[in-house]
Amino acid sequence: MRSHTLTRKTAETDISVSLCLDGSGAYDMATGVGFFDHMLDQLARHSLIDMTVKATGDLHIDDHHTVEDTGIAIGQALAAALGDKRGIRRYGSCLLPMDDALVRCALDLSARPFLVWNVDIPTQKIGTFDTELVREFFQALATHGGITLHIDLLHGVNSHHIVEAAFKAVARALRDAVEHDARKGDAIPSTKGAL
Repeated sequence: MRSHTLTRKTAETDISVSLCLDGSGAYDMATGVGFFDHMLDQLARHSLIDMTVKATGDLHIDDHHTVEDTGIAIGQALAAALGDKRGIRRYGSCLLPMDDALVRCALDLSARPFLVWNVDIPTQKIGTFDTELVREFFQALATHGGITLHIDLLHGVNSHHIVEAAFKAVARALRDAVEHDARKGDAIPSTKGAL
């Protein structure tokens, strides 16, 4: 089983992440940020990556450090679980509709982190959650997971639907990218011979 567990502790946050790439999408999230937990549930469930995230952070200031540092920790755990990436499909994409929202995600587990974020969220808050933190999460995930990640909003008017569609689209693309490629065996999916 391709899995990894890590703890990341700073003066601002204390985060533990455990994930298994060959799971069924089981999840257990507790970051202290309710809407964010709901989005992480979607990430695990639709990627079929079993994931447990426990985080305590300086929420008395705001949610920023907790959300960003969780992205860092999940990215690091994902990269560690993938190892040298032998036999994976490497690329994934998804066009995901959710009511009024339509989000496109394309990603490459390239070890060349880059985020293209073309998502305008109409409101600054969803409940008490700052919507600008969605981009911060995906930036941290891409940077520390070594992912080239493109997320584009093609249509949407409801902020909750837009953000949830983004998490689900990334999850479905990840599901494809981390899967074993039966036609390539244990080959590293790069002409360079390394990723």
